[in-house]
Amino acid sequence: MIKTTVIIDGMMCNMCENHVNDAIRKKFPEIQSVRSRYKKGLTEIISERAYTKEELSLLLDESGYIVKEASSEQFTKRSFLFFGKR
Repeated sequence: MIKTTVIIDGMMCNMCENHVNDAIRKKFPEIQSVRSRYKKGLTEIISERAYTKEELSLLLDESGYIVKEASSEQFTKRSFLFFGKR
């Protein structure tokens, strides 16, 4: 799996996060997950392939969001163990 981290300018609220997430899901239905955080100005995409700044700019720029940077790295899902009382 690949994690693509996208720095986005223009997200101001939770609705902006939802708008970005929905646009990415519609354009790239093969992704595993997408998560945006407007306070940090970033979106993380988990998928089988990396997405480029150009691909994401074409999608988001027309909606008023500016893709400043996109970088990709290998992603390994972490598993958490819970050692609490049952």
